[in-house]
Amino acid sequence: MNSAITSCEHPNPSRGDDGMLSAHNDGQGKKNSQPRSPRSSQLAYAILDTPPWYLCIFLGIQHFLTALGGLVAVPLILAKDLCLQHDPLTQSYLISTIFFVSGICTLLQVFFGVRLPILQGGTFGFVAPSLAMLSLPDWRCPEWTLNASQVNISSPEFTEEWQKRIRELQGVIMVASCVQMLVGFSGLIGFLMRFIGPLTIAPTISLVALPLFDSAGNDAGVHWGISAMTIFLIVLFSQYLKNIAVPVPIYGRKEKCHTSKFYLFQVFPVLLGLCISWFLCFVFTVTNTFPSAPTAYGYLARTDTKGNVLSQAPWFRFPYPGQWGLPTVSLAGVFGIIAGVISSMVESVGDYYACARLVGAPPPPKHAINRGIGIEGLGCLLAGAWGTGNGTTSYSENVGALGITRVGSRMVIVAAGCVLLLMGVFGKIGAVFATIPTPVIGGLYLVMFGVISAVGISNLQYVDMNSSRNIFVFGFSIYCGLAIPNWVNKNPDKLQTGILQLDQVLQVLLTTGMFVGGFLGFLLDNTIPGSLEERGLLSWNQIQESEDTTKVSEIYNFPCGIGTKFCTSSCTRYLPFWPRLEHGGKGEMGVSQLTLVSQISSGKHSKCATETRM
Repeated sequence: MNSAITSCEHPNPSRGDDGMLSAHNDGQGKKNSQPRSPRSSQLAYAILDTPPWYLCIFLGIQHFLTALGGLVAVPLILAKDLCLQHDPLTQSYLISTIFFVSGICTLLQVFFGVRLPILQGGTFGFVAPSLAMLSLPDWRCPEWTLNASQVNISSPEFTEEWQKRIRELQGVIMVASCVQMLVGFSGLIGFLMRFIGPLTIAPTISLVALPLFDSAGNDAGVHWGISAMTIFLIVLFSQYLKNIAVPVPIYGRKEKCHTSKFYLFQVFPVLLGLCISWFLCFVFTVTNTFPSAPTAYGYLARTDTKGNVLSQAPWFRFPYPGQWGLPTVSLAGVFGIIAGVISSMVESVGDYYACARLVGAPPPPKHAINRGIGIEGLGCLLAGAWGTGNGTTSYSENVGALGITRVGSRMVIVAAGCVLLLMGVFGKIGAVFATIPTPVIGGLYLVMFGVISAVGISNLQYVDMNSSRNIFVFGFSIYCGLAIPNWVNKNPDKLQTGILQLDQVLQVLLTTGMFVGGFLGFLLDNTIPGSLEERGLLSWNQIQESEDTTKVSEIYNFPCGIGTKFCTSSCTRYLPFWPRLEHGGKGEMGVSQLTLVSQISSGKHSKCATETRM
């Protein structure tokens, strides 16, 4: 997708001539009039911009819809091993809880974490160790819970059966989250970043999406016609019609009601594509164009297959910590979840770089990465306390949405976090969104995951790809990241060491493509001889100009003047997650910060260039 690639010739689609609807309307638009970097000049709204409130709401809903598939899938996957496959009401409670906690964690990450526009949600990295723990003899569901005719969901016996299992998950997730907080807030992850360059980040980001081709293809394959239509609409709106301004009615303080032009297709391609496809699925369902037999091809494209979720969900329910009882802990489960934590941290660091690249921000400095990982650990702790049965992590799907919509405003993700909170409280509204047909979600994933893969590979532009060393490191890393997890998934019985906890750790690590590829890239890049220029570290780890230094501080420092106007004690300089004070206009630079400098040519037109400094 060219939305993920820097081009200096494309005009800013949100800036138009007179009569164009832009962020400056009514004083509600972009608050920043600073010169834009070449990357951010293509964005409708950059990270520091604030779109009008109504755009924030719609764009926040779009991000919620993008994450919906993953948010709903995690509790539904765990339902069977939690003995809940015949209790859809409790399943809806778990879905509402994960919505609510994801909203809290998103707001924490945007305001106090890495401060990039990244949505937080349930992590699939915790699913495998959770299922492994629940498959142990002590936690296997009794036979009677598998028979719908014998299950009484209101009986105390059945309630205790599933609650004791989710309490165990709560406990191990809370303990493992402490490890993630320690790694983040202690600065260990930031220390490791000085050894991580493009040849580590590129396979890690790409392997976030590449291994998901099977699940994305399966969802799309439920009905290829609907999936193809969804893909066509998203690509049409985001690529072909992105520069078409549509007249829309607006209300201003000066002109009151009037018509202005707005780049609707560029800002809402995902939301428009989903809604149109969803509506057509509804029409085809009402007219019985789709088959009504559950075993027939295309049945899951119907909009009434998930109707029971809507009817059983309560109108209002407020999730709270400890709602399933006091958490319990087992050592085997902790070791397994820690393996998931490691994979989640590697993926999140890759997401930070991908997100910064797409929203026109400098790569995150060390203190921001430390804070981001620490806050994600805090999010997992909250998820465990609330009882989602899962943790939280940065959502790669939403990073892909940033690349397609070219709306990188932080306030949009704040709106998305508030939407998640509301969906967690108002069960009926969340249940409505949960009825989106599977092939529509599948078509969306094919587009999103393609963008994420391309963003990962684009990091190789800083590396000398004429070097056989670099070709080997990247090619071997990404290929092993696909091959090894595939083999381990097909031969799980071959990894038997005799130590159950070690088996679980190996199973999780070796089936996580981004961990395998990222680890091999990290190991080979730091052990095979190569110059800094050849490895891309001269352009990757360069010092910024003073104006870029100011932008780094504005983006990644704490809000409301924390650390700059107050809480400026000299003791804070020893905290690895605390922003560094600027001295003489230049602050302390983190590692892996990219400089993009706009150079003005002699009097006629501007050119964009990348300036490398030592």
